[in-house]
Amino acid sequence: MKQMKRLSLLTLFAALMVFMAACGGGASSNKSQGTNNKGNKELSGSLSISGSSAMQPLVAAAAEEFMAENPKVDIQVQAGGSGTGLSQVAEGSVQIGNSDVFAEEKEGIPADKLVDHKVAVVGITAAVNPKVGIKDITKDDLIKVFTGKITNWKELGGKDQKIVLVNRPDSSGTRAVFNKFALDGATPAEGITEDSSNTVKKIISETDGAIGYLAFSYFTDDLVTPLSIDGVKPTAENVQSGKFPVWAYEHSYTKGEPDGLAKAFLDYLMSEDVQNNLLKEQGYLPVTKMKVERDAKGNQKDL
Repeated sequence: MKQMKRLSLLTLFAALMVFMAACGGGASSNKSQGTNNKGNKELSGSLSISGSSAMQPLVAAAAEEFMAENPKVDIQVQAGGSGTGLSQVAEGSVQIGNSDVFAEEKEGIPADKLVDHKVAVVGITAAVNPKVGIKDITKDDLIKVFTGKITNWKELGGKDQKIVLVNRPDSSGTRAVFNKFALDGATPAEGITEDSSNTVKKIISETDGAIGYLAFSYFTDDLVTPLSIDGVKPTAENVQSGKFPVWAYEHSYTKGEPDGLAKAFLDYLMSEDVQNNLLKEQGYLPVTKMKVERDAKGNQKDL
């Protein structure tokens, strides 16, 4: 009897030790998992980004916030146009190439080797010097203005002022989007050519009779006047619903699937905080709020 009691006690003690070990192992596992979930790994290194000047304000602002949260990270954001961004990311001289157009739309770009990350939507419209005297234009008249068939604003009910065109270079994604969706593919006449959106805005504001085109994000004051097209105002709501025709995705391309710092930054661009707050502050639209979508050929359909 005593031996049986001793055996029972030993069995109970062994079971208790197994139970405590299991609990201990579970606690250790949960602690490790919690650390992984929090993503406490410190980011460091440098990231080079180039491309679309229309995207530059957004990406630069996001980079500034990202670097504030990750002090050991350095991000350089350069403009130069969508063609430049796509070429540089394809050749590996930058980790991210920003573009207003699909890579498939640019000649000489190996689109099959690039991965597209649609991080925002941009609305683009014609902008005029405030002294021009108009705020709305039909698409037909807009085409005539940019192709040189209308040369004076008085023909459109504005001032008796010669029209001065401010264009972008061929590498510009903003130009490609504007030509495709505002000018229906028409080739603009010769004019002042400037790639930087900030410089385009400055030229329009300082040149009587000037007209160019800018992303909505540059209409932060009354230095230039954004034009409605066919009576449709250039607003976020009209772009999201598909009523306003001149808009594009803002693409951040990588050569192959991103990893490391590039992936961390792209994930940050798609975060709730950036999509719901920073984009709006910078004049961009979140891709998640779009009620229509487009493919690389420009075909649009409801979501």
